[in-house]
Amino acid sequence: MGNEKTPSPVLTSETIQPTVRDEAPTQPARVTPRRSFLKGLGMAGATLTAGALMAGKSRADDGKRGGGKLSKGDIAILRFLAAAEIIESDLWRQYAELGGVTSGDQNAYQLALQQLDGDGSQYISSNTLDEISHSLFLNAYLESKGAPPVNLNKFRTLPSSQAMGAKQIGRLTNLTQLTVDTSFYTRYRSRTNPDFGANFPQAIKLVDLPAIPRDNSDFANKDHVQAIANTAAFHFAFIEQGGSSLYSAMAQKARDAEVLRIVISIGGDEVAHFLEWVDFAGNGVQGPIAPFTDPTNGLTFPDFNATGRSALQTNLIFPVPCEFISPSLPHCAVIRPTEPDGIAAGAVKAFTDDGLFIGQPVEFFDTLAALAEAADEAKRDS
Repeated sequence: MGNEKTPSPVLTSETIQPTVRDEAPTQPARVTPRRSFLKGLGMAGATLTAGALMAGKSRADDGKRGGGKLSKGDIAILRFLAAAEIIESDLWRQYAELGGVTSGDQNAYQLALQQLDGDGSQYISSNTLDEISHSLFLNAYLESKGAPPVNLNKFRTLPSSQAMGAKQIGRLTNLTQLTVDTSFYTRYRSRTNPDFGANFPQAIKLVDLPAIPRDNSDFANKDHVQAIANTAAFHFAFIEQGGSSLYSAMAQKARDAEVLRIVISIGGDEVAHFLEWVDFAGNGVQGPIAPFTDPTNGLTFPDFNATGRSALQTNLIFPVPCEFISPSLPHCAVIRPTEPDGIAAGAVKAFTDDGLFIGQPVEFFDTLAALAEAADEAKRDS
């Protein structure tokens, strides 16, 4: 953490193409509105012989797909997840252009992100490529099954940041006026669960704020650009905790075994992202970075550890055991929420409340609402 030297670039913002390749080339006729852990496996890991791994590989798809029509519900699930991943790809591209790994001199935003973790820029670039891969895969899989993919290209009309490094292309998302729901930070440190009706306070109030530099003037003041980076850090975790819950909930609806495999497998990657960004955000609200105040707007990032509140303790990055399935059962450390009813509509509302879609037309919201409604209506037995 701190001011560690960033490693040689592996994935750079230059490798993250701004062209829209994560969507189908044409609009459908009807758009429905850290690190190594193998040591911990011990003897159990030793039982995974080379023969067993090769046997698993032999059962893998050889890429020649066909047949096996999906149910209406499974198509709806995958289409909504594809839309969510397209949206995530759009916002992560913007973060990578300005804060990811680049060649040459680094801007003040990159350096501020690296104050939170020396590998911060690489994590951003890696997360971006992950989300692009999810959107590409989901749309391609839908097409391989004869189902319509998702295309949101007509809504790529929002302006880009004017800061040096940002590509001047149309965007789906707005990262300059975010109201970040930081209740995830206290939720995952609580023994109560939103699936049982629990509510959680905001860890820090982040309202109508930029999470990327809007233009070159945002690079000028050290505390101001650090505040932008800190806001982004909490936004990273907000986005990925939403994905963790969404995939966990959608898995309960999937009917086809292969669709279930897809949802669980991508969902696991979202969880990995979330845990990293929780730790990352916590680094901005402890010494030596915090406390500090943005002189341009009075936004203060306190030292969470100085509060003495366990709900804000910055090194509690793993979920605390909480209520799960039934209050009569022992508490269990889990992703939360995972109640499937209304989860897709809830995701759209969370993104909207976040300010991601400021500037989008009514048709955009109608499109997402229709995709969400269809996904929420999916049932495993239908």
